[in-house]
Amino acid sequence: MLVIVSCQKEEIDAIPGYIKIDTINLDETNITSNITDAWVYVNDKLQGVYELPAKFPVLEEGAQSVRIKAGIKVNGIASSRIAYPFYSSYFEEVMFNPNSTIIINPIVNYLDSIYFPVLEDFEGSGLEIDIDSLSFTINNANGIQGNYGKITLQDSMYISEITTFELKNLPQVGAPVFLELDYKCNTQFLVGVYVNYPQEVIQKDLLWINPREDWNKIYVNLTSTISEGINASSFKVFIGMTRDFELEKNELYFDNLKVVY
Repeated sequence: MLVIVSCQKEEIDAIPGYIKIDTINLDETNITSNITDAWVYVNDKLQGVYELPAKFPVLEEGAQSVRIKAGIKVNGIASSRIAYPFYSSYFEEVMFNPNSTIIINPIVNYLDSIYFPVLEDFEGSGLEIDIDSLSFTINNANGIQGNYGKITLQDSMYISEITTFELKNLPQVGAPVFLELDYKCNTQFLVGVYVNYPQEVIQKDLLWINPREDWNKIYVNLTSTISEGINASSFKVFIGMTRDFELEKNELYFDNLKVVY
């Protein structure tokens, strides 16, 4: 015997409202950011993660609490997206109506609780980094704003490296630590960390960064390397470039170098 049971499904003809977000900007006191995504919460529930610019439906009606976090690509990798832990959230009470669109373009700030043990924009009288005096110069033509650092390798010059000064008392046990950097270059360069132990120094190569013709901002995740450095007395972040002899000269421009935790 074949028994067929028919279940009638109640149809819900809900008409959503919409949120439209074109950009999320860092406050005007900070020159650059590379915010690529919006992490959107409605009444503290994750609505979704949206690549900007975005327009998306929301089924809630009436006045609702909306929270938006600024998202980035960790190490510049599209598949590694997070809400950047050092930027504040944006809050707004929104009135949703069916088939209507709310436009929100949030402005966020760095959290008051964070630290910048390194913040080099090349505008002061001294430097917060150690440089290779043969390959390093400070320039101001076609920069993001004002001065920037430049490494040039040409002729028989084979390698150049800049490092931060020793960084002590960085947070560990998984607490986030990042390097922020604006750059453009015509060859690959390497970002890594020197882990300074009492009896030895270990070099940790973290990320090869590819050439870019235009200025770009990258957020390099240092967290695991710093947390793994148990009993290290200090750390140094380095940026290194090796000569590519297929090019007439190798050039790396960089600015707004920040270590942040």
